[in-house]
Amino acid sequence: MIKNNKSGKKAPNFILPNQYDEIINLSKIKNKFIVLFFYPKDDTPGCTIESIDFSKLNKNFIKLNAKVYGISKDDQKSHCKFIDKYNLKVDLLSDNKLKTIKAYKVWGDKMFMGKKFKGVIRSTFIIDKNKKILKTWKSVKVKEHAKEVLDYLKSIY
Repeated sequence: MIKNNKSGKKAPNFILPNQYDEIINLSKIKNKFIVLFFYPKDDTPGCTIESIDFSKLNKNFIKLNAKVYGISKDDQKSHCKFIDKYNLKVDLLSDNKLKTIKAYKVWGDKMFMGKKFKGVIRSTFIIDKNKKILKTWKSVKVKEHAKEVLDYLKSIY
């Protein structure tokens, strides 16, 4: 499902550590498109497919002057294991306090095996060089999603 209802809105700023404990601050990133993909959990089936797909296409995103970040509530240690296990090529940011996840409104009710719980709703945002949200995908299906994001970026580049 694709929703464009957030287009043109200012992207909420975030200041989060990546897998190496380097601080990534959205407001300090200059002259780049930003692709943020929010995912539920490291090393789970859908999240692994999505992270591998974004990693495989990372060079293509770089050519389009875009930086890709995955965000979950997992800690840096978990991110490092995940990156090492699958040789991922994108930075993974840790939001264990859920501040950014909630700011982007991707924390909500989910259902698994008949049980309702709160969790990260798989979503992707493209943010332009002026820190405005260009495109939003919510409740993402992982198959071919990274390519769809790349194709959209190519279409506006």
